[in-house]
Amino acid sequence: MDTLFSGPNNDSNADDSKRPLADRVRPGSLEEVRGQDDLLGDGGPLKKLIREGQARALIFWGPPGVGKTTVGLLIADYDDAKFVHLSAAVSGVKEVRQVLKESREKFRLTNQRNLLFIDEIHRFNKAQQDVLLPFLEEGSVKFIGATTENPSFELNSAILSRCQVFVFDKLDVDETIDLLGTALEDENGLDGRFEIEKKALKTISSFADGDARRALNLLELSSKLTGSDGVITIDTVERAAQKKSLEYDKSGEEHYNIISALHKTIRNSSPDAALYWLARMLEGGEDPIFIARRLVRIASEDVGLADSKALKVCVAAKDAVELIGVPECDLALAQAVIYLSLAPKSNAVYQAYSKAKDDVNDREDYPVPKELRNAPTDLMREEGYGEGYEYAHNLGKKTSRMQVMPDNIVGRRYYFPTESGHEKRMKELLEAWRERRGRSKKGK
Repeated sequence: MDTLFSGPNNDSNADDSKRPLADRVRPGSLEEVRGQDDLLGDGGPLKKLIREGQARALIFWGPPGVGKTTVGLLIADYDDAKFVHLSAAVSGVKEVRQVLKESREKFRLTNQRNLLFIDEIHRFNKAQQDVLLPFLEEGSVKFIGATTENPSFELNSAILSRCQVFVFDKLDVDETIDLLGTALEDENGLDGRFEIEKKALKTISSFADGDARRALNLLELSSKLTGSDGVITIDTVERAAQKKSLEYDKSGEEHYNIISALHKTIRNSSPDAALYWLARMLEGGEDPIFIARRLVRIASEDVGLADSKALKVCVAAKDAVELIGVPECDLALAQAVIYLSLAPKSNAVYQAYSKAKDDVNDREDYPVPKELRNAPTDLMREEGYGEGYEYAHNLGKKTSRMQVMPDNIVGRRYYFPTESGHEKRMKELLEAWRERRGRSKKGK
């Protein structure tokens, strides 16, 4: 079940000490929900719908533990509607249809509707989702579908056309720490009985990775390991998480130090060291898409045309990260890191573009040679546009001597292939083309 905290079906008579901390400090109003200011802050579209009583058919899309079910509960409370929670992981069409019919009958007799909340709705296939359509069409039920998957791919277009989609974000570090601070002091939470080291607070936030429920569960277990009262330390948090806290700041200096170390060890053809730095980042909670983007850059900057497959490997790794996410994407990144480390190296592409860019920025912009200009009108042809252009495919040597550089940089060379990998063959081809054009002399 995907709520900000624990199960939505609270028993007000239950012993609070037996209820999870996450449940005890559940937000009681929209203003208390953290991390969704774009939706629920002043002027937020979802808040406006709720306040106007127009939150009737919604899709909540976002990662676990960010408040999707909690907001559903608050909507039901605001509308004075019965909240019915089902999970597509364990419920079937029979249960859904029963709830829908009950709401239809209530609506017919009292003009009141139940709020049906289906968690993990992406687990229903398209045929199962169809059972909702007539009830949404007639408006006899309030509906919220929660999903961690892209609804554009997982939900029927007919469902999407009847629902408004709202995207929930995971909590950032400050929001998570603020949430934990409230739980420590809340009389329904830990009621001020514990202090916590700043480093331990930050570590819980890092381990939680934007999941409020996970953060509160870890805080609760840490408090139990601490004892009746006392100070929650980083050692206690690590024991509770059964995981070592790594010295890695995703937004600070270490973030840049370690990505630099990864880049330079790949450039140095050191796969073992590169794997170590990759693991340091992934295990420290780094966003894998950030790593994937840097690998794509390395493929062009440090391998280039010495092995043109390197770029394909890295783009495929980036696609794998987006497809399967953490933690499964770690091997795709490791594969790309090893490939780049062992690939022949050349920075000729990087050097070539840097020189071309410098000329663009430092030299006067001379006009395009008339041979290369398009001439779609008679006036342009009269002005000489396209005059002298030679279609390379019609030439025996597939190249001509026409001027293809602006006047101020004629003869400039940017790309100097190396002898590394496939680039050795490209160097031979380039020299052959230059010889055929009668320009075998070295550029400036």
